[in-house]
Amino acid sequence: MIHGTHNAIEDERNEDVLISINGELFHRSEAKISVFDSGYLVGDGVWEAFRVHNGSMVFIEDHLNRLWQSAKVIGINLPFPKAELIDQIQRTLDANRMKDYIHVRVMITRGVKKTPSQDPRLTISGPNVVIIAEHKQASSDTKNTGVNLFTSTFRRGSPDYLDPRLNCHSKLHEVQALMQALEAGADEALMLDPQGFVSTCNATNFFMVKGDEVWTSTGAYCMNGITRGKVIQLCESNDIKCLQKNFSLFDVYGADEAFVTGTFGGLTPVTKIDGKSIGNDIPGKMTTKLSTLYQELVLRQSN
Repeated sequence: MIHGTHNAIEDERNEDVLISINGELFHRSEAKISVFDSGYLVGDGVWEAFRVHNGSMVFIEDHLNRLWQSAKVIGINLPFPKAELIDQIQRTLDANRMKDYIHVRVMITRGVKKTPSQDPRLTISGPNVVIIAEHKQASSDTKNTGVNLFTSTFRRGSPDYLDPRLNCHSKLHEVQALMQALEAGADEALMLDPQGFVSTCNATNFFMVKGDEVWTSTGAYCMNGITRGKVIQLCESNDIKCLQKNFSLFDVYGADEAFVTGTFGGLTPVTKIDGKSIGNDIPGKMTTKLSTLYQELVLRQSN
């Protein structure tokens, strides 16, 4: 098992899951998409991932709102309402007899092209919709030992280039940052914004703790994660001061605690950044408190 924020307990049931492609179910080994698909050819598509607990799609409205916004931004017309997509997801879950500790990824591409090209006018089919649901329970090992970050030289781009808030299939930039981190012996990459302030990680959102304050970036140069937003809301509703501000590696190296957030792992403590130890306890007191509050929120949403 690789070590990182997406560590999952091995589950043999995933070898036989059924995957939905445009509403039709296929065994995992038979689930295929055309090599002329826009997503395969030029990364032209958007996606969302969320958890299912106790049969409930956790924070599904937030995720679908972001999916519809992303599709609109890149000009993909979704010819179905959100309710219809939810029905497709539920049919996939039911076919796989899935109710708890489930991770769902919904991918929508512009469709099949007539010939390899980035030109959307050469698309000859409607959007392709793929739904992959898997049995995935986060490994407690990562929660107990934390993750090690390395600051990448790859910066998060400005919104007039490729808006970092766009959850699109074009993730090569983040992959390059992660490759740097892995080659440096870390688990995930910390990424700076164009001005050199701390922005986010390659696949999760970054938070640090200083005294009784929680700090995170302004959000201008990072994926505005659903979990990130919930943590900020939890801070506000529990009288925990949460600052969305610019801060640098100078601040990070002196942090009392640090953690990252994501749909799959929730809150994951950070032990080291660029070889420098962060805090004394793993997880720290604030990380533990917020993680508990977040888990309680998830339980409320799924009951």
